Amino acid sequence: MSAEDSGATDSVIDLIVPPRAKDLGGFQVRRLLPFARRRMVGPWIFFDHMGTVDFAPGAGSNVRPHPHINLATVTYLFEGAILHRDSVGSVATIVPGDINLMVAGRGIVHSEREVPETLDQPRRMHGLQLWLALPEADEEIDPVFFHYDSAVLPKTEVTSVPVRVMMGQAFGVTSPVKTYSPTLYAEAALTAGQTLDLPEGVDEMAVYVAAGVVSVDGVPVDEFHMAILKRGTTATLTATTDARIAIIGGEGMAERHIYWNFISSRPERIEQAKADWKAGRFPKVPGDDIEFIPLPE
Repeated sequence: MSAEDSGATDSVIDLIVPPRAKDLGGFQVRRLLPFARRRMVGPWIFFDHMGTVDFAPGAGSNVRPHPHINLATVTYLFEGAILHRDSVGSVATIVPGDINLMVAGRGIVHSEREVPETLDQPRRMHGLQLWLALPEADEEIDPVFFHYDSAVLPKTEVTSVPVRVMMGQAFGVTSPVKTYSPTLYAEAALTAGQTLDLPEGVDEMAVYVAAGVVSVDGVPVDEFHMAILKRGTTATLTATTDARIAIIGGEGMAERHIYWNFISSRPERIEQAKADWKAGRFPKVPGDDIEFIPLPE
């Protein structure tokens, strides 16, 4: 729905994006981006909310090796753990509050598996997975992986609202997480009735309601929905109930082409990546080089 659909024709909200269920094999996610009427917010081109999903002992999420190009992936967990391996040799377990930043550049392959030590226990998975487009000048850089522990991500309070800034600069603090263009990713937890002024000076910005219900300048935004603000504007957010939100944004980018796990400013580059994956020309993941996800036909 748009702000006009909600009756708020003078609203700072440009669009409210509803969640769409996507089956990732073994569990479902809520997908917000890309959306038919709005594919990107700043550099962010993909936004999935995973869970909450409970796994019985022996079951779980095992995403086999698959490729990416010309983007960076960001994984952030509220609950659970994921074992990451990739073709540059990285091995890292992400736990709640940490950030995994995987920069695909000219091409990377990775897997996301259950942590073997906890496989025989009941487990819960809950978190966000996002992709951001790299600037055209950086699309073909060498792939690299960064892991940031929770302790290095800055926390602050704004009018008694606890806020964490995972990427970029906002609310008077700056994250150490690597960025390639002006980028914002933050989260906040509000109790019912609390307000939060959203950051100023952000070219494109959106608020995702991960839990609860909020209003943005008086326009209700339901749980699991994303409110995309009009370009260059800001707003005051009010928690209708206890709520958890994510704020994403940054400098607007030219349209990107997207197919499966590939995004690029050049459609011919995606065709090349498709051919390379089908022919087995991408690098292997050390320690996880038997299985792989085939190219969708």
